[in-house]
Amino acid sequence: MHAQGKLILIKSIHTLVWLFFNVVIFYLLYAVVSNQIDIWVWICIGLLVMEGLILLIFKSVCPITLVARKYSDSQKDNFDIFLPNWLAKYNKLIYTTIVGIALLILIYRLLTNP
Repeated sequence: MHAQGKLILIKSIHTLVWLFFNVVIFYLLYAVVSNQIDIWVWICIGLLVMEGLILLIFKSVCPITLVARKYSDSQKDNFDIFLPNWLAKYNKLIYTTIVGIALLILIYRLLTNP
């Protein structure tokens, strides 16, 4: 497979991982807003902690981005994922904020529900 094909494969995988974590994040948000705290909430938190640890280990860079870098010298924020450039640029800020809000709501629910 040539470099462009490998980059497309990496971008596809990265986009699927991004979509998976969107489901995780928005399920977490839905569950805490609707006060439906169940085992899936804790699984979501575990997955998000795992993702956070991976980003911490790799100095806030997704390891998939590091692999994609081998096949592209583009300076665009979305060179490694099928997202609009503005979303790729602000992805961590947007989703960290959403997760933070969900966790605050979760804490409130846990403290106010018997």
